[in-house]
Amino acid sequence: MGKQSSGTVLSSSQRAAMRDLLTADRERTVTQITALTRDWDDLVDSSALVANDDEHDPEGATIAFERSHLQALLDRARAHLDDLDEMFRRLHLGTYGVCDDCGRPIALGRLKARPSARTCIECAERGR
Repeated sequence: MGKQSSGTVLSSSQRAAMRDLLTADRERTVTQITALTRDWDDLVDSSALVANDDEHDPEGATIAFERSHLQALLDRARAHLDDLDEMFRRLHLGTYGVCDDCGRPIALGRLKARPSARTCIECAERGR
């Protein structure tokens, strides 16, 4: 690992705090996916009663829009869950560093690829 004083490696208290945040976020995301899936199932059941392939059918068009909207929300929530799982994996492996400017976690792999990059993307963009 790196030097603690340089701010490049998460301390044990930072890892614990990040683990707590990730756990809470993961629980909220799983709850959201469950609710969206339930809404999706209800919408699929109701769309079976309506011919939604006719563009002149306002109820069918509404259901088609709702289905595409729900699908987009589900896709984003599932992608976020995948990101959280990757963050947990990195946290477990100890491959997170800390931004020198704001203190947010950043991947140490990025630091190894660009040793001069000691800031997160947001702080780097603000500095430009």
